[in-house]
Amino acid sequence: MPAYRYAEAAELLGLSDDTLRRWADQGRFSPVRLPSGAAAVDGRDLAALAVELADAPSDPVRTHARSARNQLRGIVTRVVADTVMAQVELCCGPYRIVSLVSAEAVSDLGLEVGVVAVAGVKATNVTL
Repeated sequence: MPAYRYAEAAELLGLSDDTLRRWADQGRFSPVRLPSGAAAVDGRDLAALAVELADAPSDPVRTHARSARNQLRGIVTRVVADTVMAQVELCCGPYRIVSLVSAEAVSDLGLEVGVVAVAGVKATNVTL
């Protein structure tokens, strides 16, 4: 399972590094150590935090328009797949993105809970 340095995890959640460190101190998640010894967040814990934040009321100060050509980097929080198609959910900061893709694409891209992915949003389609 992937683990993310605090700076990267904070960016994915749309938070500051300091907020993430405070959350670790408060026991909101259990930090893990990278081989380098740096503190990190386990991918599954990061996905759970992303879902929690996505369910929180939106902050009107941080809400702003996005272009339809945006690419949103986020963390996979859920994958539901059958033999042909899959539904992949990402939390990209305060935004929740859901995409329908082939099960083969999910496998080829290595999409699973806790993995970072980029959602390309154009018109009514979301691509991963």
